Amino acid sequence: MGVLPYLVAGWVFLTGCYGLATSRNLIHAVGCLSVCQAGTYVLLLAVGYRHDATAPVFSDLKPGSRPVVDPLVQALTLTDVVVGATVTALLLALVVQISKRHGTVDPDELSELRG
Repeated sequence: MGVLPYLVAGWVFLTGCYGLATSRNLIHAVGCLSVCQAGTYVLLLAVGYRHDATAPVFSDLKPGSRPVVDPLVQALTLTDVVVGATVTALLLALVVQISKRHGTVDPDELSELRG
């Protein structure tokens, strides 16, 4: 494995950041934030990948006979997915409330939020 997965993770993250910076819609901004989060999934999977490794189930393997994938990275990726889904749901609920209260999802038109 080379540097390609890390480049893909960086590209996905930066694409989401660009969309977030140029977004003129709160729903689009939440979607771009989810794309940024997907970049972290790719990064964690790239960190935990091992060539010719098997699942970390030791019932059919003798200790030290074959490399196994680190289960901690898999658990972190699963936790990252759950946290990302929760944050996305919370942000979308906030966007719905902003839309109901102000009648728009354009951040430039939300004058009451300016300090």
